[in-house]
This record gives sequence, C-alpha cells and structure tokens, in this order.
Amino acid sequence: MERWYSLSEVPAGWGPSAVTIGKFDGVHLGHREILRQLRELADSRGLASTLITFDRHPAEVTAPDAAPLEILSDAERLDLIAQQGVTAALVLPFDQELAAVSPREFVTEILLGTLNAKAVLVGHDFRFGANAQGTVELLTELGHELGFDVVLIEDVKEDGHGRISSSHIRELISAGEVAQATELLGSYPRVSGEVVHGHKRGRELGFPTANIGHDARIVIPGDGVYAGWFVDEGKRYPAAISVGTNPTFEGNMSRTVEAYLLDENLDLYGHMATVEFVARIRGMVAFNGVEELVKQMHDDVRITRELVGSGKQ
Repeated sequence: MERWYSLSEVPAGWGPSAVTIGKFDGVHLGHREILRQLRELADSRGLASTLITFDRHPAEVTAPDAAPLEILSDAERLDLIAQQGVTAALVLPFDQELAAVSPREFVTEILLGTLNAKAVLVGHDFRFGANAQGTVELLTELGHELGFDVVLIEDVKEDGHGRISSSHIRELISAGEVAQATELLGSYPRVSGEVVHGHKRGRELGFPTANIGHDARIVIPGDGVYAGWFVDEGKRYPAAISVGTNPTFEGNMSRTVEAYLLDENLDLYGHMATVEFVARIRGMVAFNGVEELVKQMHDDVRITRELVGSGKQ
C-alpha cells in the first residue's frame, strides 16, 4: 500500500480513484467491511482504492478536552489497513488549517484535485469540512455537480449494541473486557513501546518482566492481570501481563504494563515490542505480603498456559 503524509506527496495524475474517509481507529470489523466494499467497488470500475485518514483524532484540534484515547498507533493502524488490500492511504495532518477547509474546498482540492475521485464511499452520518458543515446530502449534490458518485455504506451491527464503533471498543478495553474487544476488532487489543527499566520487583520475586514504555495517547486495558502475547522482532512469546500500579508495594503511583514471558529469560531492554491481550485473568489486588503475591503469580502463569499455550511462535 502506498502511504502519503501530505497532499504534496500524492503523485501527479493519481487515479481515477474510489475514496473513503475516516479515522479508522482500531481497524475494527466495521472498518474492514468498509474497506472490503471500497476494494470491491474500485476493482469493478477499474479505480484505485484510496483512503483518506488523519494523523490524530480531529477532536484533538476541534474539542481537545473531549478527544478520546487511540486504540492503535498510526503505524499499527496503517499496517492493518494495508492488510485489507487498499491501494493507497493519504494521511492528512489534522490541524487548524485543515479544520477550517470548507466542504466545497475539501471536495474540489482534495477529493477531485488531488485524488481524481470518481466514487466516494461514506456512512449515513458522515460529516466533513469546517465545523462539520458538510453532510451526505451536500456531498451528493456536489457529486452531481462535479461528476463523482456517492455510495452510502450500511453500518456493520454488533449483536445487542447497535453498530460496531471505536468508542464502544475503547470502553471495553478500559474495562478490561479484552476478549469481547477482540471479537469486534478482529485482532487483539495491543500496547506497543520500548522496553524500559522498571522497579525490577518481578525479577526479585522470580518473575522477571518486560516493562513497556507505552504512549500515553493509547488506551490500555483496565488494571489487572491478562494472558496474552509478547511480540518482539517478529517472534511471539506467551506472556502473563500485568497492568496497574502494583498495590502490594507502597509508593507506586503510575500505571505500568509489564509482561512476564513464559519459560524465557531474554535481555529486551531498548527493544520496541508489543503486548497483545487475549483474556483477563483477574483484577489488581493488594496482597498481604510477598509470599501470597508469589503464590498468586504462579497461578497466573498456570492460567496463562491454559489460555494461550507455552510455545513461542
């Protein structure tokens, strides 16, 4: 998939194209259906399937106090989009200048002038342009005037919860419901970052952990212990993952994400790694001493083996 990070990077004469637009945070099953329809439409008409997305949630600019945390980093999001077979992605820096672009200018300068769009796929609640003034009705009118089709996409439904949405998935992850979030995402919730030095208490207890220095803009699961995977340099290791402040020990204020790799003792400091959350084992508890904590950690490892196995992949 070609990736462009500004309008100037799009090759001259790109297209003609079929375009869809959105943040696509999480690249969940609803997003994947949109991308499938985009690819199918593009193939049937001989167009280039092209996605417009943004380098941050638009609310970070338009309503900073209400901006949600992200489910994925930009790199992870684009990698998952590429796996859906899209030809190209244009990542627009969402800043005050872009936020002020009128709906007509967005269509004429970006959709037509840059991407040569012949078809635009959007949902029924799609809004665009300054102050979200652009509606599906306006987009359709501009399509009739300027010569492109507007194709409406039906929402992908989640049983009992209406349409699948990134906001609902964020709520599930924050609540520790990672298995249910996985069902809607089509992939495991994850946290990526550099392995950094921590308090080394796990090593002292016989359970050395890799402490992930995660991006504060990414939503992480609620406090607790999880079974999952630790991914490093293309290799996947089963891991028991702790999220929280380790309340058994005094003085811990910041939340950490730490992974104990089953049957491995690797030097991981400085590595860029990812932890994937498969299932929640338990909540975070303050134990009455180290002995009780160690006993529980052995149980956590046993349950992790049962849930994800023992061997690396």
